Parts: sequence; C-alpha cells; structure tokens
Amino acid sequence: MSFKQYSAIKGLLFCMVLSLIQACSPKSEPIMPNPGASNGTPEWLVPKNQVLDGGPGIDGIPSIDEPIFGTQSFESLGFMGAGDFVLMIKQQNEIRAYPVPILDWHEIVNDDLDTLSVAINYCPLTGTGIGWNRKVEGVKTTFGVSGLLYNSNLMPYDRSTESIWSQIKLQCVNGRLIGKTPKTITLIETTASTWQKMYPNFKILTGGKGRTRPYGTYPYGDFKVNQERLIFPADNSSDNRFPKKERLLGIIHQGDVKVVPFKIFPLKGIGLAVRTVGGEPTIVIGSNEFNFMCAYFPKGNKFEPVQDRLPIVMKDANNNFYDIFGQVVEGPNKDALLKKPDFMMGYWFAWAAFYPDLDL
Repeated sequence: MSFKQYSAIKGLLFCMVLSLIQACSPKSEPIMPNPGASNGTPEWLVPKNQVLDGGPGIDGIPSIDEPIFGTQSFESLGFMGAGDFVLMIKQQNEIRAYPVPILDWHEIVNDDLDTLSVAINYCPLTGTGIGWNRKVEGVKTTFGVSGLLYNSNLMPYDRSTESIWSQIKLQCVNGRLIGKTPKTITLIETTASTWQKMYPNFKILTGGKGRTRPYGTYPYGDFKVNQERLIFPADNSSDNRFPKKERLLGIIHQGDVKVVPFKIFPLKGIGLAVRTVGGEPTIVIGSNEFNFMCAYFPKGNKFEPVQDRLPIVMKDANNNFYDIFGQVVEGPNKDALLKKPDFMMGYWFAWAAFYPDLDL
C-alpha cells in the first residue's frame, strides 16, 4: 500500500487553519505508511514507535510548488517585521529570500533557480531550514509534507517514490530510497533587515499560486516565546546545557556534529571562529548584530572577518574577499567558491534529541 493510499484510508481530517494544530496531541500509536524494503533492509531507520502523526495528514500542510517572487521591501509585504527571519539562497547570480512567516505555514517550497531544482524545507517546531537538491537518484522530483514527525521534526516525502525522509537526520528513513542522503544546498538564515541590507534588489518569496494563508499570524500560538513548551515530544529534551529554544548553528560532517552558539561572537560586527568537524578544520562566520552564522572549509588559507562591507564577511591571506555564501566577490580568485559542511540553524532541544552525544 502506498503512502498516499494509506493516508486516504486513514481519513485524517486536517486543519485548514494551522493554528489548530497546537491543540492536537501526539498519537500513541506509530503510523507506518510504507512497507519495508526487501532483502533484509529494515522498514525504518528511526524507531518507528517514535514516528508520530502530527495531525494534518499527507499534504495537509501544503507545500508551495509554484512560488511567486517580488522585488519589494519586506515592509511592503505587510506581514514581516525587521526581526523576522528569512532563508537566503544563491545560485549563479540569482539570490532569493524565503520568509519564515510563509514557511511557518507551508514548510516546503519547491523552486527552480537557473539549472538548480531545490526544495527549501523548514520545520517551525525545531527552527531548522535547509535546501535539498530535488534530483534524487537522477530523477527530478518535488517534496511534500508527510504529516509525520520524528523528535518533533519535519519528515518530508518525495513524490516520485513516496519515500519518507528525516530533515535533521539528513536521510531517507522509510520507503524505496531508504538510507539515501540528500544533496544539500547552502541556505543562510538571517533577519529581514539584514537580508535587505545585503541584497536590497533581489527577489523575495511573496506566496505561491493557489496558496493563501494569514501570514501575519503565527500558527503555533506562544511556541516561539515560551522557552519550555514543546507541542510534540523529543528525546533528551531535558538536556539543559542550553535553553531549549536557543538558536544554534549545527554543523554536520562525516558523521560528526558540532553546535555553535551566538555568544562566542562579539556583540557588534562580525566574528570568526575555528572548529574541527569530522576531522576537518572549519571556519564559522557569525554576527550577533546581524543575526547569522555559517560554516566553510578554509582549504588551508588563513581568514579574518571583514567589517562594514556586507554582504562581504571575510577575506583570506591572498586578499580574496568572500560573501556570506563563501564565494569570492573581489580578488584574484573571483567567483571561486569555498566547500562547506552541512549546516543549519536550529533549536537546542532538536540538536540534543538527534545527536545526544554532542561534545560541547
């Protein structure tokens, strides 16, 4: 039985107004929409009794598959303030911003930039956003919201095979593609005011064809401001090394995970730190003032932060100046791009749940 057939039979009545989701309690029984693969492959790569039905059902939270963009300021959208977050992407010379107040309601945007087909996927319950290449096993697909949660985190499904993926785990955990990992695309999370300061003349997502929601209203009540409140359970949520919903940069490479807090950077300007992740030196660029963090591999070069030149954030010993996406925009190696680990912002309780052995 396919995932869609299962969902139809189950007959879930999803909430058209997502604010009702916060009233839905987790189901005590696991839901198992896809059969296990043959030849001894396990049915799930996560504990299936911890895969919960979030309430809305498959595509009950509708992805945006025909995104609409404008070049207006965030203020003119009418539902964004200077401190609201956006996820930024850069492909060739195309830069786009995806407002979190829209992603809160849709969670996934299937988009095309130049030759890149990308799924922007964002989980409002764990505060995590990352881009995935939509070409999976050589087939271009779209991703949708399965309605399932693991450790309170979004589980997308791909519409080509109806396999189910774990966003933070960065892995297909059920279905025909079980065990596969997505190719990630760099997204930078920052505030609307910082985005506009960096890239005032580039595109911002304003909605989707056939998709309208009250974007000025947050759908999960006091979830963001109530530091202790979780709507769904998560493993290890009692780990109090950071407040549950402190935003941290999680860096994932070669099976190793590090988290970085904003407090290691100065209150003003841009700072730089070095961490070793998966055995490789990794530079982390961050700013409390401009509310962003990102990570790249230095390739043996020495780097230092650059002040007052956004979107330029650092330079190397050869006088190459890099923007926030790790690309040389001035200097002898113009257009060169730094390699990167997988990284995304997220709430502490989510990092603790997925990677309980984190060494801080």
